[in-house]
Amino acid sequence: MYSVIIVGAGQAGLAAAHALARKGIAPGDEMLILDGNDGPGGAWRHRWDSLTLGNAHGIADLPGLPMPRPDPEVPASDLVADYYGTYEDTFDLQVRRPARVIRVDGNAPGPLTVTAMMDGQCSCLQTRMLINATGTWTHPYIPYVPGIDRFTGRQLHTTDYRRKEDFDGERVLVVGGGLSAVQFLLELHEPGGAASTVWATRRPPNFVDRTFDNDDGTWGRAVERRVRADTERGRRPASVVRNTGIPALPRYLDGVTAGTLVSRGMFTRIDESSVTFGGAGDEIPDPDLVRPDSWSPFPAGHREPVDVIFWNTGFRPALNHLSPLHLREPGGGITVTNEVEVVRDDRVLLAGYGSTASTVGANRAGRLAGQVAARRLAGND
Repeated sequence: MYSVIIVGAGQAGLAAAHALARKGIAPGDEMLILDGNDGPGGAWRHRWDSLTLGNAHGIADLPGLPMPRPDPEVPASDLVADYYGTYEDTFDLQVRRPARVIRVDGNAPGPLTVTAMMDGQCSCLQTRMLINATGTWTHPYIPYVPGIDRFTGRQLHTTDYRRKEDFDGERVLVVGGGLSAVQFLLELHEPGGAASTVWATRRPPNFVDRTFDNDDGTWGRAVERRVRADTERGRRPASVVRNTGIPALPRYLDGVTAGTLVSRGMFTRIDESSVTFGGAGDEIPDPDLVRPDSWSPFPAGHREPVDVIFWNTGFRPALNHLSPLHLREPGGGITVTNEVEVVRDDRVLLAGYGSTASTVGANRAGRLAGQVAARRLAGND
């Protein structure tokens, strides 16, 4: 039996493993890390080719091994995979992959049984504690819109995007109000990209008059507090990203002026080769919006022909394998205290859930989960 199994070897999982190893819990013997990917990098290894660490995206250093200054021209998927792989080797974490965890069960206060597909066969492993660090990337969310199954064009999610050339000559509807949608809209307008784009959001785009640097600690903590309030009450948490808004960077504001980053509202029906918009409805733009000109909904009934619907509509926590433990509250969320401690089962810790589902928060959650697990295993909690 293992003392602790960590599910997921992304940022939170590696940070948790490092914290446990510092407490003397040896990887491979007392601690086992299971990862569903074919190699290191977590969700980063699946990011699109044009995403680099030289733009608005960044990554927090893992504990104990700073990341070398990244080449701003190299895809982030390559850089982070190399960095995480080096991290695993440096601390001899002995990650088992690919290992797809199917279910976790077991009545308290006994051990947990982790069922996983490894080496082509189903294995059952027992552990005293489990740290779940599976993130959200494997659970993309697409909202239901009437007629979605009738569309004869192409539909894809953020997870499926690779390069703008894949949309050459096509009319693309980009759905979602987050940073991914903004960046894809601008990229698709570059030479070699789409013939045209339309941006669809439910609300006016939330441009904010600030940058997302690490020095803005007060603002970052306020964002996390809003999300943490949900998890502490067992509500389904909104993402940290949804609470951040869109920074008023010059290239984004230029996109608004050019008409590229202007939302046309939300469509209410999908047909074989078009979508029908529902108008502004009751949505009244906030008079304090940084860029009110980024909101210009089509009139109700407007029909827009499109070849591609590109959903950038977020993710949900990848927690289906924990269903047998009945951790969820009636509202669909999991009650978590101290950011990682599951109220319904003290054998399970969630790293990277709710308020810690961000590059900075995942590090903190991983360290905290490792420390809490070590205390509980030692009988000091």
